[in-house]
Amino acid sequence: MSSKRQARVLIVDDEKLIRWSLRQRLEENGHTVVEAANGQEALVRYQEGVDLVLLDWLLPDENGLEVFRRMQEADPTPPVIMLTAHTSVPRAVEVMKEGVFHYAGKPFDLDEVMLTVRAALESSQQRFVAFSTIRGPVTLDHLIGESRPMQQLKANLARFAKSNAAVILVHGERGTGKTLAARALHGSSARADGPICTVPCNQIPEDELESEIFGDGNGRGLLEQADGGTLIIDDFADMPPNAQARLLRFLDDKRFRRLNGGGERSANVRLIFTTSADLSSAVSRKVLRDDLFHKLTLLTAELPPLRHRDGDIPLLTRAFIEHFNVQFERQVRGPTTEALQLLESNPWMGNVRELHDTVERAVLLCDNNLLEADAFELNPTAGPTGATSNLFQLPPTGVDLQELERRLLIQALERAKGNRTRAGQLLGMNRDQVRYRIEKFNLEEKRVSSPTRRK
Repeated sequence: MSSKRQARVLIVDDEKLIRWSLRQRLEENGHTVVEAANGQEALVRYQEGVDLVLLDWLLPDENGLEVFRRMQEADPTPPVIMLTAHTSVPRAVEVMKEGVFHYAGKPFDLDEVMLTVRAALESSQQRFVAFSTIRGPVTLDHLIGESRPMQQLKANLARFAKSNAAVILVHGERGTGKTLAARALHGSSARADGPICTVPCNQIPEDELESEIFGDGNGRGLLEQADGGTLIIDDFADMPPNAQARLLRFLDDKRFRRLNGGGERSANVRLIFTTSADLSSAVSRKVLRDDLFHKLTLLTAELPPLRHRDGDIPLLTRAFIEHFNVQFERQVRGPTTEALQLLESNPWMGNVRELHDTVERAVLLCDNNLLEADAFELNPTAGPTGATSNLFQLPPTGVDLQELERRLLIQALERAKGNRTRAGQLLGMNRDQVRYRIEKFNLEEKRVSSPTRRK
């Protein structure tokens, strides 16, 4: 990751002096800071995109834990550090069970808070591939799973890795392991000894993204830094039009110019694009150039969602337990047969990342060194397939499929209180697919509202 990339930190506290002191230290450490004095404002700022949250327990309008839960519904990725003047062991356990990264009491030591911030950001960047932190490159051998979809995926990735392809697309739902697959592609290729760089398009301001990739008067961009190796362009569907145009020109002749002048340069680099977006929808909405779309989709690795990977949950669970035992110096055993049945019945809309986080929390909070069903705090379900077959029956008179789709979308938006990400989870769609259907059915005027809706 380029050193120019800053973390965007949200401070939520009704005390102005506390926000000011935290802001000063965070900005000294190179971070960008946004503030909120209450829960409602915090949720608006959160949906604008952040990397980390410092959240007060007691806010003027609502409990900090409730704000955290709603943040998790919107996007469970950014870590949250809870701050409170009322520390207690039971409360610490309560918020850790909910998934809060850390719990710190007031008055706090700013140096300790900054260390926690650093740990949280590092954890956020590495958490999904932490179990595969291997000495040496990540390879296809580190992709855990023996199900038929995973076997097919590994076979495709192996062929792509050995090819001379300069562009590869890795597509899949959020949490399926796209970045890990991209790293495995690099590590299993002839470029494994070369550099590997990543540009997270959804985390870099649009006006900085081009210089990040192509460089500027101040130095080399990631294309030059990755020369002879691989550049992973993560969440590229968020890339602005100007950057798309520059990238398309580079794909045509492997030449580019730095921003703000300079002669033509070249780079021998493989580009791996990752996204969970509906690319066809992005093209139809003019968000993604159609000529770039055609170049990117020549070689596509489609990552299967966890709910389609029969038999892989036990393998992943045991691998995660083994990793966390080492990381946390524990000797946790399991899971029990009952626990495995519970894990396998869960729909896992957050995919492998959600399973990873669930196991991490269970290992951290396990009291008797045996992971039984109640350690995972999940409710048994019939799973998406079984649930669907019981919920929906085609009536003898048939249905209007378009109208059914429209009504289900409205219900999902109402249940999710207008949160498109959560509505998508209820429908098995990503946010872009939900947005497309909102436009398709002219639902913008419906104003399915909620306190978390961006204004």
